[in-house]
Amino acid sequence: MDTSTLAAVASFVTLAKMPLLLPPNLFRRHPRPRGSLAVCCANSHASPPPPPPLRRAASDEEEVAPRRLRLRRIGEEFRALPEADRARRLLAYAAVLPRLTEADRVAANRVMGCVAQVWLLGRCDGAGHMLFAADSDSELSRGYCSCLVSALDGARPEEVLDVDTVDLAPLGVAAGSRSRANTWHNVLVGMQKLARAAIAAREGRPRGEQFPSLVIGRDGAVRAQGSYAEAQAIFLSPDQSKIAELVNTLMERNIGIVAHFYMDPEVQGILTAAKRQWPHIHISDSLVMSDSAVQMAEAGCKYIAVLGVDFMSENVRAILDQAGFNEVEVYRMSSEQIGCSLADAASSSAYTHFLKAASKSSPSLHVIYINTSLETKARTHELVPTITCTSSNVVATILQAFAQIPDLNVWYGPDSYMGANIADLLKRMAIMSDEEIAEIHSDHNRETITSLLPRLHYYQNGNCIVHDMFGHEVVKKIKEEYCDAFLTAHFEVPGEMFSLSMEAKNRGMGVVGSTQNILDFIKNHLKQALDRNVDDHLQFVLGTESGMITSIVAAVRKLFNSYESSKEGASIEVEIVFPVSPDAVSKTSVDDSHDFGSSVTNDLEQITIVPGVVSGEGCSIHGGCASCPYMKMNSLGSLLNVCQQLPDEDNILSVYQASRLNAKTSHGKLVAEVGCEPILHMRHFQETKRLPDKLVYQVIHGNGGESS
Repeated sequence: MDTSTLAAVASFVTLAKMPLLLPPNLFRRHPRPRGSLAVCCANSHASPPPPPPLRRAASDEEEVAPRRLRLRRIGEEFRALPEADRARRLLAYAAVLPRLTEADRVAANRVMGCVAQVWLLGRCDGAGHMLFAADSDSELSRGYCSCLVSALDGARPEEVLDVDTVDLAPLGVAAGSRSRANTWHNVLVGMQKLARAAIAAREGRPRGEQFPSLVIGRDGAVRAQGSYAEAQAIFLSPDQSKIAELVNTLMERNIGIVAHFYMDPEVQGILTAAKRQWPHIHISDSLVMSDSAVQMAEAGCKYIAVLGVDFMSENVRAILDQAGFNEVEVYRMSSEQIGCSLADAASSSAYTHFLKAASKSSPSLHVIYINTSLETKARTHELVPTITCTSSNVVATILQAFAQIPDLNVWYGPDSYMGANIADLLKRMAIMSDEEIAEIHSDHNRETITSLLPRLHYYQNGNCIVHDMFGHEVVKKIKEEYCDAFLTAHFEVPGEMFSLSMEAKNRGMGVVGSTQNILDFIKNHLKQALDRNVDDHLQFVLGTESGMITSIVAAVRKLFNSYESSKEGASIEVEIVFPVSPDAVSKTSVDDSHDFGSSVTNDLEQITIVPGVVSGEGCSIHGGCASCPYMKMNSLGSLLNVCQQLPDEDNILSVYQASRLNAKTSHGKLVAEVGCEPILHMRHFQETKRLPDKLVYQVIHGNGGESS
């Protein structure tokens, strides 16, 4: 029992005499109804167990107050209590909550996201009332469960969905711990999921087809559910002969490989396995790729193969030159150009027009996403002083810039969704307390955040074609079927997915950020489950490119193996859900700007098959796929072809070589030199948490890429 619970128990006897706001007959048991529907589980990954002896529903005559009013009164009850007495009152509620049987206290009924073990069961009876039962191995968590059950057991499904979390906000401070206080919110989400299922059953709507997923067991075995997941799983156990062929080639020629998380699963599977024999292989996000290439050059690698889009190989080439490794050769993995919808948006005339407007508003700072070309970074830096950012540091960069430069205007681009999400996030901050804002950035408060909102501008016409798919269709299904799962989302997703993920984040069930942030989130929750060592099933919705699955599976297996009692420990599974449509192809219009492949036309529509994705699987019926067609241009065949022909004495690989940008800017400087400066500004910020003096001077004096 934890310290707060022990302290509360000490004076529990006195507090127990205080009246609780419970219906007088709430906990009266009734026999299990024969022939009733099976009890719905809070989690959707397992078959529901038989129904427990739930309490009977309150009659209409007993419904003195609306459900929301009852919950509001419970909230007011906790608000009126002195802080020291709130945990004790939770214990008083816990004391009157009936225990579930051991048969019901199983992983299939666990509520995810709670520090303690919490179990939830529920069903709709013949009269259309929801019957709930809950339990926990923590008395404080049982208290939360008791509050919710006391108000919602016997409610109609619509009443459960009508609950406003604001009414229950005072419960959040009752136990003193933010992580523990998330319990009531996560239990409520589970109840609402069951209520939605009851409404669907009442209306005769069949349950929707589940998203495909991969389940990783504690023994490292992978179970695929759905055709798309099966296509990903095939390459998690790669061909040993191909691994040996690649490793031998890399060792003989001293080649390092840097690859992006969104790489083709076949290539990633082989690279992940090959890394165990050849250390100079690294899979990461775009920024770390360049850093890893420098480390490989320092270790003696003569060549660097880049598996990504073209701006990534450009960045690697330029950063190696900046670090003094001009003799190390860098190669792309396609004889054709490998583009990127975001990089293309930033190189457009519309983006130049956006920045010309910025150059007329002094002082101005351009914050550009790292996923753009060096040429774009150089061109924009000479228009408006520029610093690059990643999805994990963009908010910190913008907040620091506003704090460091008075009356600053910030211009962000080219990702429109990320720009809108940044604005949304700052608006959320503007209604937080000064203390909460100071925890995020010590130099800001409600007044400063409110004042900077009109000075934040973002480009309106650029997005990632992969993250574009996480729109209404996907969000609607997540709300209905996966609202109680852990939700991960890249910062580039549309606003609806961002808002859903932020709501999950606020109750400890979500993360919004970079690919590395998502990977760390999954690893941290698995570590917690392994430390608890109780049967558990962790379900994560993957709100980014599906190519991340290889790195996720590798990280999960590594964690399982790192625990000494892995084979004898509790049964713990990690399920990764791909939120993609079961349809095999995406429907597009004739003028769709995201048309990458050959099309087949019938009388109804034009259907575009996206190359690189197995049979087009994993595509949304509203356009966009969970697999990036650009990244899939990096094939295993190209990798072996390039590596086996090195050294390129006859210059037959010139089309694959990442050439240096020898062109000059309008100010007469080398593009590579000017394009690297915004990156170096970001590196300075990452190290010091402040914008460099040189950049501040450029912003205040409005001289673009010119130095002080």
